[in-house]
Amino acid sequence: TDLRPLDILSEVVPTGRLARGMRVFQVQGLRGFQLATSRPRALGFPASRLFVHCDRFPEEFSIIVTLRVLSVPAKRNEYVFTLMAEESPSVLVGLRYAPDKLHFLFWSQERAGGWQTRVTFPNVSLSDNQWHTLILAVSGQSFSLTVDCGIPKDVVVETPFPASLSVKRASFYLGNRRRRKGVFTGLLRQLVLLPGADATPRICTAMNFKVATLSVPTVLQDLPAKPASNEVLKYPYETDTKVTLGSRPPCNKQEKAKFWFNASRRGLYLCNGSTWISMLEVKQRLDYVEEYQNLVTNSETMGVEVFTIPKVGLFAATANRYTPPGSAIYKWTDGKFVPYQNIPTYQAQSWKYFTIGKKVTWEQAASVFDGDGGSKASLATSWGGNQSLANSLATCWQIFAYSFSSGCTVCLSFPGNNHNIDSVIYRWNPRTGLFETNQTIPTSGAYDWEFFTIGPYSFLAVANTFNGTSTKIYSHIYIWLSGSFQLFQSILTFGAADWEVFRIGDRVFLAVANSHSYNSGMPAPSNFYAINSSIYELNITAQMFVKFQDLLTYSALDWEFFSVGDDSFLVVANSFDGFTFSVNSIIYRWQGYEGFVAAHHLPTVGCRDWEAFHTTEGSYLLYSSAKEPLSKVLKLKTT
Repeated sequence: TDLRPLDILSEVVPTGRLARGMRVFQVQGLRGFQLATSRPRALGFPASRLFVHCDRFPEEFSIIVTLRVLSVPAKRNEYVFTLMAEESPSVLVGLRYAPDKLHFLFWSQERAGGWQTRVTFPNVSLSDNQWHTLILAVSGQSFSLTVDCGIPKDVVVETPFPASLSVKRASFYLGNRRRRKGVFTGLLRQLVLLPGADATPRICTAMNFKVATLSVPTVLQDLPAKPASNEVLKYPYETDTKVTLGSRPPCNKQEKAKFWFNASRRGLYLCNGSTWISMLEVKQRLDYVEEYQNLVTNSETMGVEVFTIPKVGLFAATANRYTPPGSAIYKWTDGKFVPYQNIPTYQAQSWKYFTIGKKVTWEQAASVFDGDGGSKASLATSWGGNQSLANSLATCWQIFAYSFSSGCTVCLSFPGNNHNIDSVIYRWNPRTGLFETNQTIPTSGAYDWEFFTIGPYSFLAVANTFNGTSTKIYSHIYIWLSGSFQLFQSILTFGAADWEVFRIGDRVFLAVANSHSYNSGMPAPSNFYAINSSIYELNITAQMFVKFQDLLTYSALDWEFFSVGDDSFLVVANSFDGFTFSVNSIIYRWQGYEGFVAAHHLPTVGCRDWEAFHTTEGSYLLYSSAKEPLSKVLKLKTT
């Protein structure tokens, strides 16, 4: 024979069709043959199919087996394979497994009558329901067994393997010795005969030694051919893999080859060791929006933050206007938000949830006026305590990480005549466990900060609202360079209240919510509040954001980007049209070349903030009202 691998398993399925009594089963991400006991002869083939040019078994060789053994009774032996002459019940060559032992059998015909020799390898424990790869190397009187590329077990016997073992009119039998008794009950993935050499150096180069391969039948290979249209799989197989339900589980090396079913998206995903790969997913499309829950709040809500604490649950924090009883935290329970905790706040403007290491923290942007209207403080609140940060009228927080550090910015404005004051960037000091001032940036009635990254670069965008005389002022984008944030670009805005960064494919966008147009030195417009808000797109060549689209809004205070299936959406918080606070907020659908097109008009009252979130039950939008103590949860109905 040629010194090439002889794939015994592939000979059992030479045309790609499984022999009767064979099934393909997948366990731990790998496929193997499961053998039935009813027709053992059906699992055989003539040895001449392997030994084409010579009818002698090689004198030196290796046998490579990858298998998964089930628990075997104490006195039971199971055959991995046998080579038997047609006219004789004797085993010419065979491999047999018993609890904690492996036996290699061969027939010697050098003396009259002949006899069978059994080479036993003790202390071979394979019955752990795991995949294992065995390499048996044979040369004369020396027999060596390597399990999972570990330390070889060497045995020397008196009777050498025959130098001239005839295989004329002999057949290989897979998992049996031509009888029902002793049939292999586990899974076989690889069974290869390599003439003339010890296969250990050739096999033991893979990262996962337990599944190291030399030759595996096509039907058992890891990635089956994808069927065209509705064609069924060419090789049907079964699996005992468990499917995880619920929220998105972690995907790492320990979870590799496990499945997760996302009920809200009706999708099945496979963990490849680092990310979840979509295997089967119904592409959802937003059909309509329905009112799902009226969330009664302590008072008017200036901002809302939806967040998840791992292993605890989904929460919503509302920043409520009035001091008693303060602001509230709600927990998602049985498909609804229910009151969970009250936290004392003082004319709170917003919340921001974040973690530092394993510590859960909220930032509360609060306004606390003293008798002179000057002294204020914001709080960093956590499970273990809080930190008070003295400031002017704080309207927002933005938490971010840069240069391997954690930081936050606070938007500062002032209720008096001076709106042009510095906002502050704080940096987390892990030694003291406190935020410390890192940098100040001049702002004008700053209302929002937005942190984002593009490639290796980090940016901060500030929404400047009012400089004391006009809302027609520049808002700025800063870039992190040489240890501080430096001016990158200035964009003319009109009472900017919010920046929202989002990506569609490889395109990066920034949307600004313009709240009103006012200039003390200019004639009053017909409507201060009906004004365009703008979307900008990053132009890589020009290295700047350029205007992409204007959308008519009514005192817009917030943008929220979200996706449903393959579709992208922006929802705007319209708060006042110049006459009433009962004004429609609008969901815009991304239409490619057309840009964003109005798709759904949502009745809102003094809408201040939007939050999109997902649960196993579906996708939702939550909006807060700055004019009534009632927020609403809306459900996105999909088809």
